[in-house]
Amino acid sequence: MTAPEYPSATILPSTSTTSTTTTTTNININNTTPTYTPPLLTATPSKGHIHLIIGCNALASARCTRSLEVGALPTVIFPEALDSEEVHLGLKKRIEDGEVGFVNRGFEVTDLKTLGREEVEYFVDAVFVTAGFGGVDASMISKTCARLRIPVNVVDSTSLSTFTLLSTYSDGPLQIGITTSGMGCKLASRLRRTVASALPVGIGGACERLGGLRRRVIDEDLKKSSPLPLPSSFNSTSENEVVVERRPIEEEEEDDSTDQKSTFNALIQPDDLESQKSRRIRWLSQICEYWPLQKLVDLTEEDINNFFDEYSTSTSTPPTSSTQETETEKPKGTISLIGSGPGNPSLLTKASLDALLSADLILADKLVPSQILSLVPRRSTLFIARKFPGNAEAAQLELLEKGLEAIQRGQKVVRLKQGDPYIYGRGAEEYQWFEKMGVKIEVLPGITSALSAPLYAAIPPTHRAVADQILICTGTGRKGVPPDPPVYVKSQTTVFLMACHRLASLVDGLVKTKGWPEEVPCAVIERASCEDQRVVRSTLKNIVAAIEEVGSRPPGLFVVGWACEVLKKVDGAWSVEEGL
Repeated sequence: MTAPEYPSATILPSTSTTSTTTTTTNININNTTPTYTPPLLTATPSKGHIHLIIGCNALASARCTRSLEVGALPTVIFPEALDSEEVHLGLKKRIEDGEVGFVNRGFEVTDLKTLGREEVEYFVDAVFVTAGFGGVDASMISKTCARLRIPVNVVDSTSLSTFTLLSTYSDGPLQIGITTSGMGCKLASRLRRTVASALPVGIGGACERLGGLRRRVIDEDLKKSSPLPLPSSFNSTSENEVVVERRPIEEEEEDDSTDQKSTFNALIQPDDLESQKSRRIRWLSQICEYWPLQKLVDLTEEDINNFFDEYSTSTSTPPTSSTQETETEKPKGTISLIGSGPGNPSLLTKASLDALLSADLILADKLVPSQILSLVPRRSTLFIARKFPGNAEAAQLELLEKGLEAIQRGQKVVRLKQGDPYIYGRGAEEYQWFEKMGVKIEVLPGITSALSAPLYAAIPPTHRAVADQILICTGTGRKGVPPDPPVYVKSQTTVFLMACHRLASLVDGLVKTKGWPEEVPCAVIERASCEDQRVVRSTLKNIVAAIEEVGSRPPGLFVVGWACEVLKKVDGAWSVEEGL
């Protein structure tokens, strides 16, 4: 595998007691949350480093993938035979393809000092213990690594780890890492996706182009004896010799979390020679600080070349606008049950959007995407269902009662659901409940993900001579009981909603009890139509291993059938496609 152009691994040390940076934090005495010293975040270039990975499970395979992405050379070590069922499929393939080193025995302490690079006297650069506590002495490995100053990461044990990997987004030279310091890794993944989806496409290229311009400006200014005419009072020791102190012009600034310097917007006087020396680099810094990100992304190489010779002090502030809220006559209480579609706001029907924008109270399911919720007017009240595991029925009743109370107060209520209200959305149940309460409910259709998600994943549910039927199923029945899976029909495309959380048992049932061939193509489509959409393509044989390695990104659905490979075929065990 080819290493990326900008290889680096983001490492989070477990302590920061050696840090010389002093940070002052204002503590609210009314806040009972315990305070702690945060760890120091660093980015470590890892090209050519040796990463020793102990274990043969899905996590070991994922660690190999990450090491390869940052240009490291992973070596896995485990005693199990390569053809053993305990060895993860993805890891086995990488070993057979020669992408990772392989030591087929148990871990030995001498491995830490013999499997590394020659330039560091054969010490390994980092150790990942993924085998848990059953097969290896993780405590011994951790203590030995600490004594040898080798970074070590032990699965599910922050106390034995000297570093952890962040939830990272990469685009060329740009890397964004998020950590909750072990307090909530799932939240870190969501925050990372939220940040990444807010960035314009191509921002990594903009970083590269502006970084190149910055280096050119610095080099040019340092090469010159003076960027501006010397003052008349300047005296030289020789007619042909000018001695100038060549000092760095902010060229060593790092991508840390500190704010801009206090001199960032300082006025530069025409006769201030020292300030004039750095005016171009300061101007470039202000461009990076103030220009819209999309404008920076749109800069071409020609623009960059022009910037090298031009200087402008003009700045502009985009106009701000505000909407004036006007009070309207209080309408008679009503409720609309609407479908929000798969997630992209542009897929809302006009009727649903009109209802959403005019509502006093919006009762939303917890998985309605934030892009849809962002359309809710500030004057409206948004309540999101508190459907955590074990509380689904109580949360559903709470939602209905809140809606009824608002209707009785004369408010306009919108019950916002994903997809279409009547496709596994319990819409009919809510219709019956309000009807029993004497309330007439308006139902507005939405685009169901069962049909739109395959489209966004380049899967035609029907295709001549391939699929002439579509079956929509649920993977979760009443009170969480899994329904009986359907039998195999070769000409049928089957879409499973609410099934990704139990994918392994579902696939097992399809293959072992319903006669589905293992080679049938399939796909897991997550966050369909959203900017962070992901499609994992595979077969029934490999899809579970694929999801174990890449993880989940709900909400998602599972599509099975030969139509899955009409437009796109998988070259290998599986493929992963990110974004729209």
